[in-house]
Amino acid sequence: MTTTIHPTAVVHPGAKLGADVRVGAYCVIEEKVEIGDGSILDAFSQVKNFTTMGAGNHIHSYACLGDEPQHLGFKGEETWVRIGEQNHFREFVTVHRGTPQGHLETRIGSHCLFMAYAHVAHDCIIGNNVTVANAVSMAGHVEIGDFAIVSGMAAVQQFARIGEYAFLGGLSGYSNDVPPYMLAQGTRGKLYGPNLIGLKRRGFSSASIGAIKKAYRIIFRSGLMREEALQKALADLPDVPEVIRLVEFIRSTVRGITTDAGRSSSGGED
Repeated sequence: MTTTIHPTAVVHPGAKLGADVRVGAYCVIEEKVEIGDGSILDAFSQVKNFTTMGAGNHIHSYACLGDEPQHLGFKGEETWVRIGEQNHFREFVTVHRGTPQGHLETRIGSHCLFMAYAHVAHDCIIGNNVTVANAVSMAGHVEIGDFAIVSGMAAVQQFARIGEYAFLGGLSGYSNDVPPYMLAQGTRGKLYGPNLIGLKRRGFSSASIGAIKKAYRIIFRSGLMREEALQKALADLPDVPEVIRLVEFIRSTVRGITTDAGRSSSGGED
């Protein structure tokens, strides 16, 4: 199908636009940009140099993708934003390029939703099917796993990792890693057990969810030293992929793991 560009849009002739791309009024697309088939750019959106995206992305009004990183050490080097397919970037979302001090690129997977005013900083790595709610702020080098949800006005500190299928409550700050499958919330984010509702909605079996709950109690509430607790979780729940992944994630932490809120009556334990 034919790509359509509104007469008021500014599209550099060197930009590469796929088939059936729709570019709205007053959009700006710079030279070193690739936009996949069927993507939509609403009025006043911008895609800046060194940005690539796959098919079916929708960039809403006033969103800006590919701007330079907010990093004092950045000196104008060629770094990139690389985006997969079928993502939605709502109004005023910002996504910044990587840095030479990091990955040289910011990466976003496919089928993600970034709600209004969300910010993805330099060198972040975002997985697939991630939901980032309104006014979430990510510092540099943040990693978010597949199917994670970050609620509105949450702040994630630089280098923190958010595991897959985790749910982060809003109006919260996260300075340490949040393990996969977990629910975290609070002004200083703490763990409240497994993300039971999210796991059920994503089709996890009762057996898998039960194993995750038991592993959580062993690791965070048994009173054992961390490595001893991890070994016990693996011994008590052998060959459970979710438990193996949980232990692997915790063992690989650099920043440290978000602490348990210590409420035995929390939703994660019901």
